[in-house]
Amino acid sequence: MERMVFVGGLVLAGLGVALGAFGAHALKASLSPPLLSTFETGVRYQMYHGLGLLALAWAIDRWPERRLAPAAWLLLAGTVVFSGSLYLLVLTGARWFGAVTPFGGVALIAGWGMAVWRLLATGERPEGGPETTRVRL
Repeated sequence: MERMVFVGGLVLAGLGVALGAFGAHALKASLSPPLLSTFETGVRYQMYHGLGLLALAWAIDRWPERRLAPAAWLLLAGTVVFSGSLYLLVLTGARWFGAVTPFGGVALIAGWGMAVWRLLATGERPEGGPETTRVRL
């Protein structure tokens, strides 16, 4: 699983570089400053989360018992929805894509929150009882 998450991070980061160059060179002359800024926001979040997935792949390998893969899927899906909706808004002019963007943001927040929770949770069992989840601070 960590290999797939790592590859997902590499793909997001690589495409982030390509899309950033596309925005800086091909779109700069044809977009208004606010639209160019929106495109750059999509690229920035894509790059951050690509790098974040690389770190999460390491964490999945380091702590396999923490079941971090669902957090990685939330980050990947959230990035596609968040950044993708911004790209589509800018490139198509369809303003309704802006209404989709917050769903991607919620998935990103949920992914990071889940990663934190699963890394802090312990799976201790009271004597003879079921496994419990307790956060140790």
